[in-house]
Amino acid sequence: MFCFRVSSAEISVAVVEDVVFKGGNFDRSMIPLCVQWYLAYGLSLRNLKEMTAECGISVDHATIHRWVIR
Repeated sequence: MFCFRVSSAEISVAVVEDVVFKGGNFDRSMIPLCVQWYLAYGLSLRNLKEMTAECGISVDHATIHRWVIR
């Protein structure tokens, strides 16, 4: 979860976060983490699928791709 010390910023970030993750079936901390790994380290979507599977979370590579696009 994204959190800032300024109360007005905290409220706006929480609202944006709820809209982005609305209807998600996964832990909210997993989505930005996968997107960060994909963008920062140039990992393939299938590599991320394998990495999440090692953590016990089954995510299809197409789902991760939708997260990146969103």
